[in-house]
Amino acid sequence: MNRYPVWKYAIIVIALVVGALYTLPNFFGEAPAVQVSAGKATARVDTGTQTRIEEAIKGAGLKADLITFDGNSVKARFDSTDNQLKAKDAIQKALIPDTTDPAYVVALNLVPRSPAWLSALHASPMYLGLDLRGGVHFMLQVDMQAALNKKAESLSGDIRSVLREKNLRHGGISRNGQIIEVRFRDSATLDAAKKVFQEQFGELQTVDVPEGAEYKLTATIRPEAARKIQEQAVKQNITTLHNRINELGVAEPVIQQQGLDRIVVQLPGVQDTAKAKDILGRTATLEMRLVDESAEAREAEGGRGPVPFGAERYMQRDGRAVIVKKQVIITGDSLTDAQPGFDSQNQQPKVDLTVDAKGGRIMRDVSRENMKKRMAILLFEKGKGEVLTAPVIQGELGNRFQISGSMTVVEANDLALLLRAGSLAAPMEIIEERTIGPSLGAENIAKGFNSVTWGFLVIVAFMAAYYMLFGLFSGIALAVNLLLLVAILSMLQATLTLPGMAAMALALGMAIDSNVLINERVREELRNGVSPQAAIHAGYDRAWATIFDSNITTLIAGLALLAFGSGPVRGFAVVHCIGILTSMFSAVFFSRGLVNLWYGQKKKLKTVSIGTVWRPDGAGTVAAANGNEK
Repeated sequence: MNRYPVWKYAIIVIALVVGALYTLPNFFGEAPAVQVSAGKATARVDTGTQTRIEEAIKGAGLKADLITFDGNSVKARFDSTDNQLKAKDAIQKALIPDTTDPAYVVALNLVPRSPAWLSALHASPMYLGLDLRGGVHFMLQVDMQAALNKKAESLSGDIRSVLREKNLRHGGISRNGQIIEVRFRDSATLDAAKKVFQEQFGELQTVDVPEGAEYKLTATIRPEAARKIQEQAVKQNITTLHNRINELGVAEPVIQQQGLDRIVVQLPGVQDTAKAKDILGRTATLEMRLVDESAEAREAEGGRGPVPFGAERYMQRDGRAVIVKKQVIITGDSLTDAQPGFDSQNQQPKVDLTVDAKGGRIMRDVSRENMKKRMAILLFEKGKGEVLTAPVIQGELGNRFQISGSMTVVEANDLALLLRAGSLAAPMEIIEERTIGPSLGAENIAKGFNSVTWGFLVIVAFMAAYYMLFGLFSGIALAVNLLLLVAILSMLQATLTLPGMAAMALALGMAIDSNVLINERVREELRNGVSPQAAIHAGYDRAWATIFDSNITTLIAGLALLAFGSGPVRGFAVVHCIGILTSMFSAVFFSRGLVNLWYGQKKKLKTVSIGTVWRPDGAGTVAAANGNEK
């Protein structure tokens, strides 16, 4: 009756082993480290960079506990913050000879101390939030007027191109802030232009007035279109910030919109505020220009002559110079997608680009007129430009075209990622800055850990005193619940915050409630004169429906918090929901396994240790403790 088959005990053992393995990394803590990542989109961190870092550390008379390369960055772990700071200075001197144009980001960080064998099993500690780990907090405000001005500038260029295509002559197009003014010499051309505006520029509202012998058409952005532009600017800035923060290697950064024009950025574990601000404030602009193919330009490329008038000299990644014309064909604003792939003819890596309608028209015209000539793709960062690639135009281009050449698969992937990342849609200003030191985070961890520990000990002591051996079984099940909860949070790489630790303490109280229901149900069966084995069986079976109902209703409330909450509320909800699921496993399945293991083999069981079973006997007498049968 009260015996588990072997496969159920196998499930329990597997759950315990997996839970222990994935909980273990959380006890090793974190070590101070120096992280090196790419400071420019065209820079690359590879094994060669790791070798240079190792030599710089050794040259400074320091020894790193561990140096790892994860594909995007190199992390050097040290035993103290003093060595961490000394190593940072040594690495910066070795990798960044020109501080005005840094190719790498050398930042202070914290990395797990987990041993290599745990890392090989992909067992990593939970991510800790800003309130537990320390780090930096920024509040950024997006310049919405700049976003609208940028859109108005783009629209004025589109208007000029469309009027030229429609062969509508005008007396000039000017822009004053977000107001676009177009002058016409006769009313017929004005009427035709107004029709074009209605068909192709629905986001603009127009007003026309006579002005002397001419007519002036004034176009402004509609209020609903302006709101959409502002929303898109914030979303694009958030996406770009995500791409930039990835370079810092921050685990679980918080980047979210607050209000209409503000963005909150939280970087747990980052103590180098200056580097974080430098990454957030980076501006990257993409431009496509024609390469100057003249003889003077060829001489200038080799350094044997001056740069021709109307052209500029930029360097490629391999150090070769390229002379490009100053006229910009299209910018990165026209790019809508970039995906890596392979050329179907020669199977060489390539990047497929997709541009908007305006960019497609421009590319079609330019490519038709400059067949077999080179077109350079330039990236501008911090005011300095670099040629990413300068492929030959092989055919007429449109909305979709490809970049191919002497690229590796990795370079094609990097270039596609870079082109997709884009730049900020509007400038931002840091209006609030806050740094939380690791000592304060450690204090918060200690307080949260103490609250969970003392709550656990008090609950176990009460259960053992009130329910005797069954109470001890409940305490062991509660410990398993806590073990599985931490293991699952670690496996999911969830972020633990102070509200999450509060949810963990709450989960303990809710988990023991299931065992109280089971124990009281067993006592009730004993009071009714049922044999101990039958009482144990009936107690677990009949309590299950009540436990399931109560946990499901609580889980629904937790899922609502998870769906509609944000920030600390969401962190609380994640731990709360996982805690409910683990408690149902530990309180019912695991604790029954313990009881069956202890009592299931006894065929002639007379008593069970479940505390005092109060049972009326005649004129108000009660049965003795341990639930003796009569």
